[in-house]
Amino acid sequence: MSFRLLLVEDERTLRTALRDAFGQEGYAVDVAADGHEARAALRDNRYDLVVLDVMLPGPSGLELLRELRARDADTPVLLLTARGEEGDKVLGLELGADDYVSKPFSLRELLARVKAMLRRRERPQAAGVLQFALGAARVDLAAFTVVCGGATHTLSPKEAGMLSLLRQHGGRAVSRGLFLKEVWGGDQFVGDRTIDTHMLNLRQKIEPDPKQPRFLLTVHGVGYRLVEGPEA
Repeated sequence: MSFRLLLVEDERTLRTALRDAFGQEGYAVDVAADGHEARAALRDNRYDLVVLDVMLPGPSGLELLRELRARDADTPVLLLTARGEEGDKVLGLELGADDYVSKPFSLRELLARVKAMLRRRERPQAAGVLQFALGAARVDLAAFTVVCGGATHTLSPKEAGMLSLLRQHGGRAVSRGLFLKEVWGGDQFVGDRTIDTHMLNLRQKIEPDPKQPRFLLTVHGVGYRLVEGPEA
């Protein structure tokens, strides 16, 4: 299978090097040098993965990510962020990015992350029903949505995968290691903090009070578990 990628990077030398490296891996690569070109490409085409620089002329990478997730919850997005810009990384994950790499980065690491994300291209499947309620929140894993209080929130593929895995365990604790294995495909570059950030984002979409969760509970020293039941 030939994958089609969109590479969004304003630095010409880096853009050319990444385009050539992706091409050598057998990927079909479209490139965009600024936010306006990227917006047009995302509007007119479907991609298997988007590599998106955060800092761009025109609309920023985070603006483009927000627009993409408003209409497409499925396409994996890998952010390129400046080293030390912790806020961009966290906000990117909250907006639905699947992963990030900090500049300057190893080309080998970037290619490994891209390959891992493409291997996980398939949508997560829950054991049994894909639609269920958590209190007032109505979750649809097939549609990647949570409807709560009249608002519809989009789930990223990783968030949907985490919920699917939690439901499969029927209230038992799921370790961070198992999340890494089953949802991230054993990606060696993903750590506990990424899982915790995704859980924080899930709680913002599902919990009545994210600071005092009732459904997505922390199991200290282990991971998380799901408690299903009616809204209190």
